[in-house]
Amino acid sequence: MNELLPFLLCIVAGLSTLIGSLFIFIKGNKDNIIKCALAFASGVMLSVSIFDLIPESLTMFQGNSKNSIYLNITLFIIIGLTIPLLIDKILPKKLNHTNKLYKLGIFTMIAIIIHNIPEGIATYISSETNIKLGISITIAIAMHNIPEGISIAMPVYYATNNKKKAIGLTFLSGMSEPLGAILACLFLKPIINNTIMGGLFAIIAGIMTYISIIELLPEALKYKEKKKTVLSFLIGIIFMYVNHVLS
Repeated sequence: MNELLPFLLCIVAGLSTLIGSLFIFIKGNKDNIIKCALAFASGVMLSVSIFDLIPESLTMFQGNSKNSIYLNITLFIIIGLTIPLLIDKILPKKLNHTNKLYKLGIFTMIAIIIHNIPEGIATYISSETNIKLGISITIAIAMHNIPEGISIAMPVYYATNNKKKAIGLTFLSGMSEPLGAILACLFLKPIINNTIMGGLFAIIAGIMTYISIIELLPEALKYKEKKKTVLSFLIGIIFMYVNHVLS
């Protein structure tokens, strides 16, 4: 039971991502929904990087000298920024609007999967040590997994007009949370340490920042009525910041 409950908490946190996919059922002007969803997702991902991942990375590297901490975090963020850049080089350059949306959805899904695995590891290990702490972490993760679900489901749905695919890919990203728990339980507990987790969080911050600033926001700004786009971007940042403060 001691190992089952932390694992169940990771499943709950992961499944909350599916709540975000329900937004594909909203009816309205297609262009407005797409641009607001992309801008909101951009704000969410940037906010998660700035307010969650980088501070968490700083915490994990505590104990090293200040210069060493900042050098390590900077290097790992650069690695994170480079990964989607390299993936982008492999992909075809001339994409129509529909394919661009689909690419954004897949990029976002990959970033969130990479994000959720160490999150699942941290949740599992924390819950095993202190179940009350684990429950608190699960609630916080569930709250920010909902907008992450939106950021995957909306572009995939509007690119493919396929609700099952949008929900399926969102579910896949959410299940990377319990995958992290499985990896922690079976293999990683003896070797995982703060330095490894700190490096992972910084790399993920770099990946998410790239996707937010280079992929999602520029695509959202291509639509008319840019004020709505900027407002949606700011709402995404504020929503995640408030979630961070409350958790």
